[in-house]
Amino acid sequence: MAAKLRAGLVGLGMMGRHHARVLSSLDDVELVGVCDPMGDPHKVAGDLQVLKTVEELIALGIDYAMVAAPTAFHEELALALASAGIHALIEKPLAVDTPSAERITDAFAAKKLVGAVGHIERYNPALQQLRERLDAGELGSVYQIATRRQGPFPARIADVGVIKDLATHDIDLTAWVARSPFVSVSAKTALKSGRPHEDMVAAIGELENGIITNHLVNWLTPFKERLTIVTGERGALVADTLTADLTLYGNASVDTQWDAVASFRGVSEGAVMRYAFAKPEPLRTEHEAFRDAVLGLPGAVDRIVTMEQGLATVRVASAMIESANSGSEIKIARGR
Repeated sequence: MAAKLRAGLVGLGMMGRHHARVLSSLDDVELVGVCDPMGDPHKVAGDLQVLKTVEELIALGIDYAMVAAPTAFHEELALALASAGIHALIEKPLAVDTPSAERITDAFAAKKLVGAVGHIERYNPALQQLRERLDAGELGSVYQIATRRQGPFPARIADVGVIKDLATHDIDLTAWVARSPFVSVSAKTALKSGRPHEDMVAAIGELENGIITNHLVNWLTPFKERLTIVTGERGALVADTLTADLTLYGNASVDTQWDAVASFRGVSEGAVMRYAFAKPEPLRTEHEAFRDAVLGLPGAVDRIVTMEQGLATVRVASAMIESANSGSEIKIARGR
């Protein structure tokens, strides 16, 4: 029997506790060490000693690490892991800004290490299904992708604003489902909760393939909403990633004879279908994909969010902030 991969976890906060649970039960993986200078508030370490530094974790001889520390520490931790030749999955966003994300990406590429970013929405069953159906041409030509990611303020976030923390989900998933990068963004932000970072953003963008995008993200709404709406020539697909549901709203195939109803409801309203499909836990699917990439299994790298893709997302997020500050549309540079 092949030896299990030795995994380490950096960060035991709100997200770290979930990563600990999955890593502790993942096939072909053994969680051998955890690290957090703040201790283990959720009591997830079990029999493992809670180490204080990433260097102590590296000394255990780990094969790969999951980094679930605050974004401000990503570069320091990632560079230490890369220097030691250790593969790493880093929670999103990859880094606080574009230069930092570039340094991380370059360090892992130079060592030929597997590096990935935890953009977990890609692994949501509803978005997986959505992408497959778009690839199959079920909507025909796609015109627009709109996302809404709204909810109350999470007390765990202190080092970045809503763009870096939440909108990066929508930036990544939009480019991913459309198979096309952003070429421009224009954004407006607001600071309503007295914090130094923005807590609301409304942004529009354009993808390289001509699709128009729209993103509404905030920490100010007293209910949670996680929607991705793709509109095309044959109707619209709506993915709700809170429930992992995917619904098709088709264009009309039957005329509405009652004029009053047609005027009120719209003449293009057609059949509505909610799809049934398996709904595995996205976090487990994410970890399985990264494990398989570290093991070098065929096609596994295509299932992870690479650091290059994570870097592209940071660039777009930074452009959103720049746009809001300057009041102008920002073109997105490709590559270096």
